[in-house]
Amino acid sequence: MPLFEPTSTSSTDELLGSDVATRALSVTAVETDFVNSVYDKLAKVYDFTFGPTLHPGRVQAIQRMGVQSGDRILEVGVGTGINAGLYPRDCAVTGIDLSSSMLEKAHDRIARKEIRNVRLLEMDASDMAIENNSFDIVYAPYLISVVPDPVAVAREMRRVCRPGGRIVILNHFRSSNGFVAWVERAISPFTVHIGFKSDLDLPAFLAQAELSPVSIEKVNIPRIWSLVTCVKD
Repeated sequence: MPLFEPTSTSSTDELLGSDVATRALSVTAVETDFVNSVYDKLAKVYDFTFGPTLHPGRVQAIQRMGVQSGDRILEVGVGTGINAGLYPRDCAVTGIDLSSSMLEKAHDRIARKEIRNVRLLEMDASDMAIENNSFDIVYAPYLISVVPDPVAVAREMRRVCRPGGRIVILNHFRSSNGFVAWVERAISPFTVHIGFKSDLDLPAFLAQAELSPVSIEKVNIPRIWSLVTCVKD
């Protein structure tokens, strides 16, 4: 089995479509305070509600990173620190999140498990207080469909990633099936209350964020989640 499943011809054609650079990413708009309040509420139950069901995607994402000894990794949207124990102990991980309640859970987790290669910072992903080219790998697990401005977050991820480094995005994106996409648009104003927009447009997002994927893989069961890997040129 190949390491990556490259995008199909039809997917590539869609990524290069003429309207992707201007079309709306979602029918749903959210504000930072709203997102923060949702995740403050979810902090106590996140590991139980989104832990086991989304875990295979987390494991596959870190496997695909090919982490090397000494690599500097930025996890954008570290949440409760659910990924902390998955990283090799010989890399250096920085996890950022806007939710203080989520970060409190993450601090408890890494202290309880005696994880010493992960540091946590409270920070807005769309305006990171981080220098350019600071990380070898920049990873956003289940975050991009949550934030008010996905493109701003992706551009910040690219900025802080070193040339030749990897930008990895694990997320749900709108289906290419017309009927399913219609349903996802219809329910998106409601799914934001449990932490994500169900109708985020992947081709438009990639075009507007100026990211070129080297692979797009479907993960989890059902396979409605995408693992997108890009390399900063």
